[in-house]
Amino acid sequence: MKDVYCIGELLIDFIAENQGKDLSKAKEFTKKPGGAPANVACAIAKLGGSSKFIGSVGDDPFGHYLLNILKENNVDITLAQKVRTFTTLAFVSIDEDGERDFVFSRGADIKLEYNPEVKKTFTNNIIHLGAATALLGGKLEKTYGHYFFDGLTQNTFISFDPNFRADLWRDEEELFVKKCMPFIEKADLCKFSLEEAQLLSRKEDLNEACEVLHDLGAKIITITLGSEGTLVSANQQKITIPSIDVKPIDTTGAGDAFIGCLLYQIATLKDPHEILTDFELLKEMVGKANKAGAYTTTGYGAISSLPESSMVFD
Repeated sequence: MKDVYCIGELLIDFIAENQGKDLSKAKEFTKKPGGAPANVACAIAKLGGSSKFIGSVGDDPFGHYLLNILKENNVDITLAQKVRTFTTLAFVSIDEDGERDFVFSRGADIKLEYNPEVKKTFTNNIIHLGAATALLGGKLEKTYGHYFFDGLTQNTFISFDPNFRADLWRDEEELFVKKCMPFIEKADLCKFSLEEAQLLSRKEDLNEACEVLHDLGAKIITITLGSEGTLVSANQQKITIPSIDVKPIDTTGAGDAFIGCLLYQIATLKDPHEILTDFELLKEMVGKANKAGAYTTTGYGAISSLPESSMVFD
């Protein structure tokens, strides 16, 4: 089993459940652990894999709570950092169909320091780069870029999820696209939502979007389509793998559960790069990952709703 290093933000989600999608009308919030890379790390560990989280939280009650949650979910937190800045917060309002409205209050995630000793541990393993806050400038973006380059030099299988958040890139979508390009060009696996695929490719049609993204350099493309499943494109082959029928309550962690489950399966290979040339195996893995994503939508909060291995693989 290969190690999967999940790099990016860890934060508190304050969730307004069943109060509509309009955050301005929400009155009551429940504290939940969040942050896309942390969710992915927990998804991998909950399925029985080996995940390590690289990110920073505040040395405050919220930060301590978050690190304890990761530890309880068997994520290795030895590379996580505590800094003297308040923990990053996100406020999320969710309607009856599980759709969301976000507002972020950034804090400690931006303070992540680069650790050069980590580079040698990347060799022949996997890194997953979740970019929700990582491309917004400051120390985190520089550190993120360092680890990305380290992965490229260490025969690391690289997974990239742009995690586009409109609230964070208001009127700066083109800058977001520009900053994502180096990662798309070099990543072995790119996971996009429908919105992200269309934004980054500048194409509405998904077949055309895949062509553009492959031309940029992406080797495997997955585009999650909610209840319709996931479009998979690799080696000049495309197919939409169906999902399973569930009643969604909260879609917050669905994409993270999907990519976590997919990376868990890739990590079981002797060489993760094998998946680049085995489209049949990739389709099977995506089918399992779709189940993980769907099950996660049936509860509130991403980490607490992640499925056990038996729910996905039995």
